[in-house]
Amino acid sequence: MTSGDKGPTGADVDWDARAAAFDEEPDHGLRDPGVRRAWAGRLTGWLPRRAGDVLDLGCGTGSLSLLAAEQGHHVTGVDRSPAMVGLARAKAAGQAGRDVVFLVGDAALPPVGERRFDVVLVRHVLWALPDPGRALRHWRRLLRPGGRFVLVEGVWGTAGPVGIPADRLTALLSPLAGEVRVERLSGDALLWGKEVHDERYAVVARV
Repeated sequence: MTSGDKGPTGADVDWDARAAAFDEEPDHGLRDPGVRRAWAGRLTGWLPRRAGDVLDLGCGTGSLSLLAAEQGHHVTGVDRSPAMVGLARAKAAGQAGRDVVFLVGDAALPPVGERRFDVVLVRHVLWALPDPGRALRHWRRLLRPGGRFVLVEGVWGTAGPVGIPADRLTALLSPLAGEVRVERLSGDALLWGKEVHDERYAVVARV
């Protein structure tokens, strides 16, 4: 969900309590036009050119979900925090015509039944899960043939760094995907609204 939390995982974070201030981070709320354009440009490169079904897991307040919907995709956002989902739904209500729905549920086991998707989109969530490999294997079953993972992750902090390094994530994905590409993001200050010096990256993996 967020890149600023310390601790081995995000399981003990009260995300409902953090919902009201969540969008104050530039890369969460995407309120700055430059930051918003930067993320929109990245999504254009990561998502299919044709309209597809996108599952945004750990969607928070729905900023990326709505960007994907603006680009013509059919988006389902899932977050375990009812407060986050409430804010996401309010945003969607203010942007009539977007093909997006938000559900309360566990990102590791999203409540989507037998539905299948063209993209599983996840930003800053895998680091917070107790068993990322298990989550990835489950998400793989939610993808249609030819679908793709778009995973934005990193390692944050110096004294007690948290996160998931790119080499670990690519190793977890290698049995699940035929093509895995890592895109380094630390050097793009526009994405974060500031200069960053830690490890931030995206992995696009086709299955």
